[in-house]
Amino acid sequence: MTSILTNTGALAALQTLRSINSDMETVQSRISSGYKVETAADNAAYWSIATTMRSDNKALGTVQDALGLGAAKVDTAYTGLESAISVVDEIKSKIVAASEPGVDKTKIDKELTELKNQLSSISESASFSGENWLYNTSSSGASVKNIVASFNRASDGGVSLTTLEYDASSSVMIDTQSAGRGILTKEWQVVPESGVTAGYFLIDAGAVTSGSEITLSNDTTDEELAGMLLAVEDMMQQLTDSASTLGAITSRIDMQEEFVASLMDAIDQGVGRLVDADMNEESTRLKALQTQQQLGIQSLSIANTNAQNILQLFQQ
Repeated sequence: MTSILTNTGALAALQTLRSINSDMETVQSRISSGYKVETAADNAAYWSIATTMRSDNKALGTVQDALGLGAAKVDTAYTGLESAISVVDEIKSKIVAASEPGVDKTKIDKELTELKNQLSSISESASFSGENWLYNTSSSGASVKNIVASFNRASDGGVSLTTLEYDASSSVMIDTQSAGRGILTKEWQVVPESGVTAGYFLIDAGAVTSGSEITLSNDTTDEELAGMLLAVEDMMQQLTDSASTLGAITSRIDMQEEFVASLMDAIDQGVGRLVDADMNEESTRLKALQTQQQLGIQSLSIANTNAQNILQLFQQ
Protein backbone atom coordinates (compact mmCIF):
# COMPACT_ATOMS: atom_id res chain seq x y z
CA MET A 1 0.00 0.00 0.00
CA THR A 2 1.22 3.46 -0.85
CA SER A 3 0.43 6.18 1.68
CA ILE A 4 1.09 9.92 1.75
CA LEU A 5 0.84 9.91 5.55
CA THR A 6 3.32 7.15 6.36
CA ASN A 7 6.54 6.81 4.37
CA THR A 8 7.61 3.33 5.42
CA GLY A 9 10.78 3.37 3.35
CA ALA A 10 11.90 6.70 4.80
CA LEU A 11 11.24 5.50 8.35
CA ALA A 12 13.29 2.34 7.76
CA ALA A 13 16.12 4.32 6.19
CA LEU A 14 16.04 6.82 9.05
CA GLN A 15 16.16 4.06 11.67
CA THR A 16 19.14 2.46 9.93
CA LEU A 17 20.89 5.83 9.68
CA ARG A 18 20.38 6.44 13.41
CA SER A 19 21.91 3.03 14.22
CA ILE A 20 24.88 3.77 11.98
CA ASN A 21 25.41 7.19 13.59
CA SER A 22 25.28 5.61 17.08
CA ASP A 23 27.89 3.03 16.08
CA MET A 24 30.06 5.79 14.63
CA GLU A 25 29.91 7.74 17.91
CA THR A 26 31.06 4.61 19.78
CA VAL A 27 33.93 3.98 17.37
CA GLN A 28 35.02 7.63 17.39
CA SER A 29 34.97 7.63 21.20
CA ARG A 30 37.20 4.53 21.25
CA ILE A 31 39.61 6.06 18.76
CA SER A 32 39.85 9.36 20.64
CA SER A 33 40.23 7.77 24.12
CA GLY A 34 42.07 4.58 23.17
CA TYR A 35 39.68 2.52 25.32
CA LYS A 36 36.98 0.08 24.31
CA VAL A 37 35.89 -0.02 27.98
CA GLU A 38 36.15 3.51 29.33
CA THR A 39 33.20 3.58 31.75
CA ALA A 40 31.20 1.01 33.71
CA ALA A 41 28.42 1.37 31.14
CA ASP A 42 30.70 -0.09 28.45
CA ASN A 43 31.36 -3.33 30.35
CA ALA A 44 30.77 -3.33 34.09
CA ALA A 45 32.79 -6.48 34.83
CA TYR A 46 35.90 -5.47 32.88
CA TRP A 47 35.71 -1.88 34.12
CA SER A 48 35.60 -3.09 37.73
CA ILE A 49 38.60 -5.40 37.25
CA ALA A 50 40.59 -2.71 35.45
CA THR A 51 39.84 -0.08 38.11
CA THR A 52 40.92 -2.41 40.92
CA MET A 53 44.12 -3.48 39.17
CA ARG A 54 45.04 0.12 38.33
CA SER A 55 44.68 0.94 42.01
CA ASP A 56 46.87 -2.04 42.94
CA ASN A 57 49.46 -0.97 40.40
CA LYS A 58 49.54 2.49 41.96
CA ALA A 59 50.14 0.86 45.34
CA LEU A 60 52.97 -1.21 43.81
CA GLY A 61 54.49 2.03 42.54
CA THR A 62 54.57 3.27 46.12
CA VAL A 63 56.14 -0.04 47.18
CA GLN A 64 58.81 0.52 44.54
CA ASP A 65 59.55 3.92 46.08
CA ALA A 66 59.68 2.37 49.56
CA LEU A 67 62.14 -0.26 48.31
CA GLY A 68 64.32 2.50 46.93
CA LEU A 69 64.26 4.31 50.26
CA GLY A 70 65.01 1.09 52.14
CA ALA A 71 67.86 0.28 49.77
CA ALA A 72 69.38 3.71 50.42
CA LYS A 73 69.27 3.15 54.19
CA VAL A 74 70.79 -0.33 53.88
CA ASP A 75 73.50 0.93 51.53
CA THR A 76 74.37 3.74 53.92
CA ALA A 77 74.72 1.37 56.86
CA TYR A 78 76.68 -1.12 54.77
CA THR A 79 79.07 1.58 53.55
CA GLY A 80 79.65 2.66 57.15
CA LEU A 81 80.36 -0.90 58.27
CA GLU A 82 82.68 -1.51 55.34
CA SER A 83 84.68 1.60 56.21
CA ALA A 84 84.70 0.66 59.89
CA ILE A 85 86.05 -2.80 59.07
CA SER A 86 88.97 -1.21 57.25
CA VAL A 87 89.72 1.04 60.22
CA VAL A 88 89.46 -1.80 62.76
CA ASP A 89 91.74 -3.85 60.54
CA GLU A 90 94.23 -0.98 60.72
CA ILE A 91 93.89 -0.91 64.52
CA LYS A 92 94.65 -4.63 64.62
CA SER A 93 97.81 -3.98 62.61
CA LYS A 94 98.89 -1.26 65.05
CA ILE A 95 98.46 -3.59 68.01
CA VAL A 96 100.55 -6.22 66.23
CA ALA A 97 103.18 -3.56 65.53
CA ALA A 98 103.18 -2.60 69.23
CA SER A 99 104.17 -6.18 70.07
CA GLU A 100 107.53 -5.70 68.41
CA PRO A 101 110.38 -5.26 70.91
CA GLY A 102 111.69 -1.71 71.36
CA VAL A 103 108.67 -0.01 69.75
CA ASP A 104 107.48 3.27 71.27
CA LYS A 105 103.95 2.27 72.21
CA THR A 106 102.91 5.83 73.09
CA LYS A 107 103.37 6.92 69.49
CA ILE A 108 101.31 4.00 68.27
CA ASP A 109 98.65 4.95 70.81
CA LYS A 110 98.37 8.38 69.19
CA GLU A 111 97.62 6.63 65.92
CA LEU A 112 95.07 4.45 67.68
CA THR A 113 93.39 7.58 69.05
CA GLU A 114 92.98 9.01 65.56
CA LEU A 115 91.67 5.72 64.26
CA LYS A 116 89.11 5.63 67.08
CA ASN A 117 88.06 9.17 66.20
CA GLN A 118 87.62 8.03 62.62
CA LEU A 119 85.39 5.16 63.78
CA SER A 120 83.27 7.60 65.79
CA SER A 121 82.97 9.85 62.76
CA ILE A 122 81.94 6.96 60.52
CA SER A 123 79.38 5.77 63.02
CA GLU A 124 77.78 9.18 63.50
CA SER A 125 77.81 10.05 59.80
CA ALA A 126 76.13 6.86 58.53
CA SER A 127 72.68 8.43 58.60
CA PHE A 128 70.01 8.54 55.89
CA SER A 129 66.63 10.22 56.17
CA GLY A 130 67.14 10.68 59.91
CA GLU A 131 67.93 7.00 60.57
CA ASN A 132 71.31 5.77 61.76
CA TRP A 133 71.74 2.03 62.17
CA LEU A 134 75.32 2.29 63.45
CA TYR A 135 75.05 4.95 66.15
CA ASN A 136 72.45 4.81 68.91
CA THR A 137 71.50 7.56 71.34
CA SER A 138 68.12 6.14 72.37
CA SER A 139 67.72 4.74 75.85
CA SER A 140 65.54 1.95 74.47
CA GLY A 141 68.20 0.81 72.02
CA ALA A 142 68.04 0.20 68.28
CA SER A 143 64.83 -1.35 67.01
CA VAL A 144 63.85 -3.74 64.24
CA LYS A 145 63.65 -1.89 60.93
CA ASN A 146 60.91 -2.76 58.44
CA ILE A 147 61.18 -2.18 54.71
CA VAL A 148 57.96 -2.43 52.70
CA ALA A 149 58.63 -5.07 50.04
CA SER A 150 55.33 -5.95 48.40
CA PHE A 151 51.59 -5.22 48.14
CA ASN A 152 49.41 -8.33 48.08
CA ARG A 153 45.77 -8.93 47.16
CA ALA A 154 44.24 -12.23 48.27
CA SER A 155 41.63 -14.20 46.34
CA ASP A 156 38.91 -12.94 48.71
CA GLY A 157 39.85 -9.31 47.97
CA GLY A 158 41.80 -8.70 51.17
CA VAL A 159 45.00 -6.69 50.93
CA SER A 160 48.24 -6.88 52.92
CA LEU A 161 51.85 -5.74 52.87
CA THR A 162 55.01 -7.86 52.99
CA THR A 163 58.01 -6.34 54.76
CA LEU A 164 61.71 -7.10 55.03
CA GLU A 165 62.94 -6.99 58.62
CA TYR A 166 66.39 -6.12 59.91
CA ASP A 167 67.42 -5.99 63.55
CA ALA A 168 69.46 -2.78 63.67
CA SER A 169 70.76 -3.63 67.14
CA SER A 170 73.14 -6.12 65.53
CA SER A 171 74.94 -3.38 63.59
CA VAL A 172 75.18 -0.65 66.24
CA MET A 173 78.85 0.21 66.64
CA ILE A 174 78.54 2.93 69.28
CA ASP A 175 75.80 3.21 71.90
CA THR A 176 75.92 6.31 74.07
CA GLN A 177 73.25 5.07 76.48
CA SER A 178 74.33 1.51 77.12
CA ALA A 179 77.87 0.56 76.19
CA GLY A 180 77.00 -3.13 76.17
CA ARG A 181 74.82 -2.64 73.07
CA GLY A 182 77.58 -1.27 70.85
CA ILE A 183 80.11 -3.42 69.03
CA LEU A 184 82.93 -0.97 69.72
CA THR A 185 81.76 0.20 73.15
CA LYS A 186 80.93 -3.08 74.88
CA GLU A 187 83.35 -5.23 76.82
CA TRP A 188 84.70 -8.21 74.95
CA GLN A 189 85.76 -11.08 77.21
CA VAL A 190 88.89 -12.80 75.95
CA VAL A 191 91.24 -15.48 77.24
CA PRO A 192 94.88 -15.01 76.14
CA GLU A 193 97.40 -17.83 76.24
CA SER A 194 98.03 -17.11 79.91
CA GLY A 195 94.52 -18.40 80.62
CA VAL A 196 93.52 -15.26 82.56
CA THR A 197 90.20 -13.82 81.36
CA ALA A 198 90.27 -10.12 80.57
CA GLY A 199 87.75 -7.64 79.14
CA TYR A 200 88.45 -4.88 76.60
CA PHE A 201 86.44 -2.25 74.72
CA LEU A 202 87.60 0.03 71.93
CA ILE A 203 85.70 3.31 72.31
CA ASP A 204 84.53 5.09 75.45
CA ALA A 205 81.22 6.73 74.45
CA GLY A 206 80.48 8.06 77.93
CA ALA A 207 78.12 5.23 78.85
CA VAL A 208 78.74 3.05 81.89
CA THR A 209 80.93 0.12 80.90
CA SER A 210 83.28 -2.40 82.39
CA GLY A 211 86.60 -3.72 81.21
CA SER A 212 89.63 -1.81 80.00
CA GLU A 213 89.80 0.54 77.05
CA ILE A 214 92.22 -0.48 74.33
CA THR A 215 95.01 2.03 74.79
CA LEU A 216 98.76 1.68 74.67
CA SER A 217 101.59 2.89 76.84
CA ASN A 218 105.17 1.80 77.33
CA ASP A 219 103.95 -0.13 80.38
CA THR A 220 101.51 -2.25 78.34
CA THR A 221 102.51 -5.91 78.67
CA ASP A 222 102.62 -8.55 75.96
CA GLU A 223 99.77 -10.37 77.70
CA GLU A 224 97.62 -7.23 77.54
CA LEU A 225 98.51 -6.77 73.88
CA ALA A 226 97.49 -10.35 73.21
CA GLY A 227 94.15 -9.76 74.94
CA MET A 228 93.56 -6.52 73.02
CA LEU A 229 94.33 -8.30 69.76
CA LEU A 230 91.78 -11.02 70.53
CA ALA A 231 89.16 -8.42 71.46
CA VAL A 232 89.73 -6.46 68.25
CA GLU A 233 89.50 -9.68 66.25
CA ASP A 234 86.13 -10.43 67.86
CA MET A 235 84.95 -6.92 66.99
CA MET A 236 86.09 -7.46 63.43
CA GLN A 237 84.11 -10.69 63.18
CA GLN A 238 80.97 -9.00 64.53
CA LEU A 239 81.31 -6.11 62.07
CA THR A 240 81.87 -8.56 59.23
CA ASP A 241 78.80 -10.58 60.17
CA SER A 242 76.66 -7.43 60.29
CA ALA A 243 77.98 -6.27 56.92
CA SER A 244 77.24 -9.71 55.45
CA THR A 245 73.64 -9.53 56.67
CA LEU A 246 73.18 -6.08 55.16
CA GLY A 247 74.72 -7.29 51.92
CA ALA A 248 72.20 -10.14 51.77
CA ILE A 249 69.35 -7.70 52.39
CA THR A 250 70.66 -5.44 49.62
CA SER A 251 70.61 -8.38 47.23
CA ARG A 252 67.05 -9.25 48.29
CA ILE A 253 65.91 -5.65 47.77
CA ASP A 254 67.44 -5.59 44.29
CA MET A 255 65.60 -8.79 43.34
CA GLN A 256 62.35 -7.48 44.83
CA GLU A 257 62.65 -4.18 42.94
CA GLU A 258 63.11 -6.10 39.69
CA PHE A 259 60.13 -8.33 40.50
CA VAL A 260 57.85 -5.41 41.39
CA ALA A 261 58.79 -3.61 38.15
CA SER A 262 58.02 -6.75 36.12
CA LEU A 263 54.77 -7.27 38.03
CA MET A 264 53.63 -3.71 37.31
CA ASP A 265 54.33 -4.21 33.61
CA ALA A 266 52.39 -7.49 33.60
CA ILE A 267 49.40 -5.84 35.31
CA ASP A 268 49.46 -2.97 32.81
CA GLN A 269 49.45 -5.46 29.94
CA GLY A 270 46.63 -7.48 31.51
CA VAL A 271 44.46 -4.40 32.03
CA GLY A 272 45.25 -3.31 28.47
CA ARG A 273 43.94 -6.58 27.07
CA LEU A 274 40.65 -6.01 28.88
CA VAL A 275 39.94 -2.36 28.17
CA ASP A 276 42.23 -1.05 25.40
CA ALA A 277 40.78 -0.54 21.94
CA ASP A 278 42.31 -2.33 18.94
CA MET A 279 43.09 0.71 16.80
CA ASN A 280 43.49 -1.34 13.61
CA GLU A 281 40.07 -2.88 14.12
CA GLU A 282 38.44 0.41 15.06
CA SER A 283 39.88 2.29 12.09
CA THR A 284 38.60 -0.42 9.74
CA ARG A 285 35.19 -0.30 11.39
CA LEU A 286 35.09 3.49 11.06
CA LYS A 287 35.74 3.27 7.32
CA ALA A 288 32.90 0.73 6.96
CA LEU A 289 30.50 2.86 9.00
CA GLN A 290 31.32 5.96 6.96
CA THR A 291 30.40 4.01 3.82
CA GLN A 292 27.21 2.75 5.44
CA GLN A 293 26.37 6.28 6.53
CA GLN A 294 26.67 7.58 2.97
CA LEU A 295 24.48 4.73 1.70
CA GLY A 296 21.98 5.40 4.48
CA ILE A 297 21.71 9.07 3.55
CA GLN A 298 21.25 8.12 -0.10
CA SER A 299 18.60 5.54 0.83
CA LEU A 300 16.73 8.13 2.87
CA SER A 301 16.85 10.56 -0.04
CA ILE A 302 15.45 7.93 -2.40
CA ALA A 303 12.66 7.07 0.04
CA ASN A 304 11.64 10.73 0.28
CA THR A 305 11.72 11.09 -3.54
CA ASN A 306 9.35 8.13 -3.98
CA ALA A 307 6.67 9.97 -2.03
CA GLN A 308 6.84 12.88 -4.45
CA ASN A 309 6.20 10.54 -7.39
CA ILE A 310 2.60 10.07 -6.15
CA LEU A 311 1.83 13.60 -7.38
CA GLN A 312 2.18 12.40 -10.97
CA LEU A 313 -0.90 10.20 -10.53
CA PHE A 314 -3.07 13.30 -10.00
CA GLN A 315 -1.79 15.26 -12.96
CA GLN A 316 -4.12 15.67 -15.99
